Amino acid sequence: MKLDQLRLAGRTPALPLSIALGTEDLHVEQWLRVLPGQRYVARAQWRGSPVLAKLMVGERARRHFERELTGAQLLAAQQLTTPGLLDKGFDEKGGGWLLFEFLNGAQSLHHAWLGVARQVPLSADQQNVLGIALAEIAKLHAQGLWQSDLHLDNLMRHDQRLYLIDGGGVRAEEPGQPLSRERVLENLALFFAQLPAVLEPFIEELLVNYLLVNNAHALPLEALLDKVHAARYQRLASYLKKVGRDCTAFSVRRDSSGLVALRRECEAQLREVLSDLDGHVIAGVPLKQGGSATVARVDTQGQALVIKRYNIKGVVHWLKRFWRPSRAWHSWVEAHRLEVLGIATPQPLAMVEVRRLGLRGRSYLITGYVDGQDIITRFAPYVDGVPPEQELLALEQLFAALIREHISHGDLKGTNMLWLDGSWALIDLDALQQHRSIARFNQAFAKDRERLLRNWPVDSALYRLLDQRLPKGSLKQDA
Repeated sequence: MKLDQLRLAGRTPALPLSIALGTEDLHVEQWLRVLPGQRYVARAQWRGSPVLAKLMVGERARRHFERELTGAQLLAAQQLTTPGLLDKGFDEKGGGWLLFEFLNGAQSLHHAWLGVARQVPLSADQQNVLGIALAEIAKLHAQGLWQSDLHLDNLMRHDQRLYLIDGGGVRAEEPGQPLSRERVLENLALFFAQLPAVLEPFIEELLVNYLLVNNAHALPLEALLDKVHAARYQRLASYLKKVGRDCTAFSVRRDSSGLVALRRECEAQLREVLSDLDGHVIAGVPLKQGGSATVARVDTQGQALVIKRYNIKGVVHWLKRFWRPSRAWHSWVEAHRLEVLGIATPQPLAMVEVRRLGLRGRSYLITGYVDGQDIITRFAPYVDGVPPEQELLALEQLFAALIREHISHGDLKGTNMLWLDGSWALIDLDALQQHRSIARFNQAFAKDRERLLRNWPVDSALYRLLDQRLPKGSLKQDA
């Protein structure tokens, strides 16, 4: 295949594949990242050696090529640890290529973080992962560079060394001179905004790892936290836009017959389920049989899933629902909101809206199955006693997170809160809302709190204990 043909090959060009680059062939073995018709990243063989290939095609090929090349050269020129650039080239008719040393067996710090993310906030293992990252970021800043797309996936461990990758996001202020304080604060805010908000009280402690390597500037904590909050809001808004459009992470199809959105990594697994949703609901294990919703557990390819079907009860109900976003769509978006904010909920995998002539009817939400007890069942032995302290602390942490993010659930009965891997997970997100108005949040949160407490007798020891320990909401009011 010639490079200019790659732009027409879609999202998953067939493998193995040989692509002519100049006078030599690149033998592609695995696609690592694909932006159809624009950029392709692959593990490949070139001159008998493994390489990481970045291929740029289409109308923006020149821009992407020059940006990647400039970033890689900046990192190398400042003697920062980065994969070696083995070959490069640009064909005006076909596109550009950059071939890098392949770090066989390398692991991103994001992968390392996933292994410790559920530990107690800023455990020793978490401190280790984040400390290593911040030290490397400090080296980058000390040389006048920053990564505009800074995240843990752009830091790779290999043979006891940490490599900076993705030159396309590397920018320079004045190479060789320490980055300005304002740029440092902005870039660090981008990094911290991607960490769970529960780590925010530890940012000052984590900054020590940065300052031990680069102390060119005093970094005011209050100014940094303000930028972290702004960056977290921007990141959340940007991510929630992705869940409704076709992109690398999500496959989305819209037409007059309906809307289907799913995680792209789950396409193969969910193909059979999506072909007959009602059939799988009928054949599955019923979890809830109601007029407005039917919930079933479905086992497919060795994994348990939950399908929630939002029913239309009749013509009057349809007239109230067809013109606005479906409950499945709302739950799909809000589940991703909770994921980004670090609040536990079953993983959202797909959602479907069935439409006729563009008008909404039934809708479906597919999530991972959580085999956890609801809080009523789990606390049943302690109505006249005291539940385990770990579970009480987790409940306090959940409520603190809801207050911090100004989120109300809308129907916080005990069956909508499940114990999962040391934390309480929220389900049934149909009415979940993140409020801009603090006054409205306070009102909605108070209803949530009261609804949860109603699961136990007012005169019980458990009711009194929870009423005492659960926070009552934000005290700040809108200006």
